Amino acid sequence: MRALEEAEDLPAEPELLFAVAPARRGFVWRELGLVLLPDTQVFRKRPPRTDKRLGRALQSFADLRTGDHVVHEDHGVGKLLGFETRTVAGVTRDYLFLGFRGDDRLYVPHEQLGKVSRYIGVDAKSPALSKLGGKAWQLLKSRARASVQELAGDLIALYAQRQQASGVAYEVDGEWMERLEASFPYRETEDQGRAIEAVKEDLEAPRPMDRLVCGDVGFGKTEVAVRAAFAVATNGKQVLLLAPTTLLAEQHWNTFRDRYRDFPVVVEMVSRFRTPKDTKRILADFSAGKVDVLIGTHRILSRDVIPKELGLVILDEEQRFGVAQKELLRSLRLEVDVLTLSATPIPRTLHMSLSGLRDISIIETPPQGRRPIRTTVGEYDEDTVKTALERETAREGQSFYLHNRVETIDEAAEKLQQLLPNLRFLVAHGKMRERELEDRMHAFLRGDADVLVSTTIIESGLDIPQANTLVVERADTLGLAQLYQIRGRVGRSDATAHAYLFYPDASELSPEARARLATLADHTELGAGFQIAMRDLEIRGAGDLLGAEQSGHVAALGFELYVEMLGEAVAELSGERRIVARPVRVDARIDAYVPASYIGSEALKIDLHRRLALTETEDELRELRASTEDRFGPIPEPVENLFAIQEAKLKLARLGADYLVFRGGKATVGQLVLGSGELRELRGRLDTAVYTTAQREVSFRDDGFTGAIRLVDAILDARQAA
Repeated sequence: MRALEEAEDLPAEPELLFAVAPARRGFVWRELGLVLLPDTQVFRKRPPRTDKRLGRALQSFADLRTGDHVVHEDHGVGKLLGFETRTVAGVTRDYLFLGFRGDDRLYVPHEQLGKVSRYIGVDAKSPALSKLGGKAWQLLKSRARASVQELAGDLIALYAQRQQASGVAYEVDGEWMERLEASFPYRETEDQGRAIEAVKEDLEAPRPMDRLVCGDVGFGKTEVAVRAAFAVATNGKQVLLLAPTTLLAEQHWNTFRDRYRDFPVVVEMVSRFRTPKDTKRILADFSAGKVDVLIGTHRILSRDVIPKELGLVILDEEQRFGVAQKELLRSLRLEVDVLTLSATPIPRTLHMSLSGLRDISIIETPPQGRRPIRTTVGEYDEDTVKTALERETAREGQSFYLHNRVETIDEAAEKLQQLLPNLRFLVAHGKMRERELEDRMHAFLRGDADVLVSTTIIESGLDIPQANTLVVERADTLGLAQLYQIRGRVGRSDATAHAYLFYPDASELSPEARARLATLADHTELGAGFQIAMRDLEIRGAGDLLGAEQSGHVAALGFELYVEMLGEAVAELSGERRIVARPVRVDARIDAYVPASYIGSEALKIDLHRRLALTETEDELRELRASTEDRFGPIPEPVENLFAIQEAKLKLARLGADYLVFRGGKATVGQLVLGSGELRELRGRLDTAVYTTAQREVSFRDDGFTGAIRLVDAILDARQAA
């Protein structure tokens, strides 16, 4: 504004002037008849209500391997025997080779891969294989569908109760929020930005928010919470943030105070590290409305914690809280906004989110400069431990050594001291006195020790960027999600991190422990938390999700198909218009497959076919094509044909046609109703088009399959023009 006012005193000669001013909220200058609005006030990029990646998240997460049990939605439970490229009647295609009960075998062409998913049951046991043909599989599906309808009714009632509850519509984009966002010292990643926008949209809506933000440790979930809490606090409401451990609560306290230091937002913490006198004062101030954000462990769910006007509850790692706390939180969801942060959500949370009953945002994009953690899994080796800890110290970093038995942890630390006499060791575990534990953790943060020998107390949230080597002595005794969280304690800077997951003897490993460790060895890429949670579900089974009756249906159908049926039932009962697209058949006598010279890995071939089969829009198809070319190089003709066939399917679905047949240079689109105006438009575009009223077909002659695409495009254009 000042820049524009100064411009009035300049000479009145015609010239072009530029004034740069931070007019974030815009203004009206009546004398000049000028209204200035920044793009942020005109356009607001809104994320879709459901993350597109979640529609088929279960199906796309796991690449199928030979020997896996699978579910074909039309034929039942089988086993993947292989992936073959076969030439039938002169046409080369890719096929899944499935085995069913007895000698029953089935070749599934690539265009039907969307019907096949990995089998996940209620436990780790192998399922019974289905018999091809007959009515047994359809009967199982119909029984499950009836039961799912009943469950969906209960879930809808709970969901409707929350939807009908009156919440607070917050103003989230004021000047203070803009200043807070500008003070963020990093650039938001794409996924993080989407999650922030989704939370803002939830807070602006006049209903209680219930959103899960799922992302790896260090991927920016806390900043999402910082901005949500700030929006609520600056609108005059209060915030509770629950953390699973005292150390993590203290870390959040420091983070929030640092981010809010230039604003009149009061942040306090209640924990066992605070004196009774301090705790009493803080709770009194919270009740009086003098504290805006209160952070703590489950202690802040106690009866003496009485907010004056609570608006938002933030849960960090919900799975770490007990049954009693979860029941209390469930009732809170009907009254206030709830934001849950998790790296590896529990299966029930995933189930609710994937069924569409709970909003979910996934942060998979790693921060700039972050590198994958180099993970070594094997039998315990003292020389490897010695080399790893010495190497980390030599590069002026710190290490974690996890020994998960309090009774023998001091003995383990003593052995390490004898092995590495030049290194400084500290011991920490949850049974220490509060003040002693706090002092030791702070000493390690200050760099007073090279190695922290600890129990799983380091699991949640500790942010020590200089610690980049982790040794787990008995990784076989820990759960998958827990191991993943612990591995996330390292690799929080731009230095290459190392994790060593040891076990005493390979011959003594249980199948489940072997699967857990193999999963961590496989998933070293950044942002793998969601996949880890899904794999955990697969290893442990879905039996703890639901009651006995529903678990029986999960065992019969597999978890993926069950969740899909539940999603359909929920949509139907909630009154959503669910458009069930008819299957479109493309019968093209052209070679369409992935040559081994282009993609050698069987798993990657299957993954490309599945992603192709599951694309729902032409934009998604273009994105997949670009990413395929970027990853594997120029696309050969047989793969181009795969993309062309899927493009034809998507366009035919838009037309409402049933099939496209391409043989001998003639393309025919069938079961299509065209009006007289559309037919005239079409004949004007394609002189050789033939339309037969009885068969409702449109035909066009061309030497290549591109002619078939031209025919479909011409019909679409004719329909639009008419």
